[in-house]
Amino acid sequence: MAIQNQDNVLSPAEEAARYLQNAKEILSEKAGKKDGLYADVKYVKMAAGTAYSAALFILDEYLKQKEGIKFVKPKSIEDYIGRVRKYDKKLLSLLVDVYDELHLAGYYHGTRSVNTIQTGLSNVTKMLAYI
Repeated sequence: MAIQNQDNVLSPAEEAARYLQNAKEILSEKAGKKDGLYADVKYVKMAAGTAYSAALFILDEYLKQKEGIKFVKPKSIEDYIGRVRKYDKKLLSLLVDVYDELHLAGYYHGTRSVNTIQTGLSNVTKMLAYI
């Protein structure tokens, strides 16, 4: 559990980490694993959506730090990609991977692949270092 400051407000990094932890708990407690596959796609989709939300939270904070008062929340994945590309190619690569692994495969298509989802979670963890 994240430590909150006096105003009970989490830092952006703590909030993103909380989302990521929630996604991991959903997978471990509800999705069920057997032979490298998750048993219940409903919980995989829920966890993937939660973890992807953490990634977007990280990206929003990263762009706020880079763009300052000019920051406007991106409206599409293409907007995120175009703006992150200006600042950091490694973060761009992580963004594209997380979009594929968690948003498309996990949330949209409901993959049962443990490897795909775990790779996505790992990539979101790497993104946390940027904020």
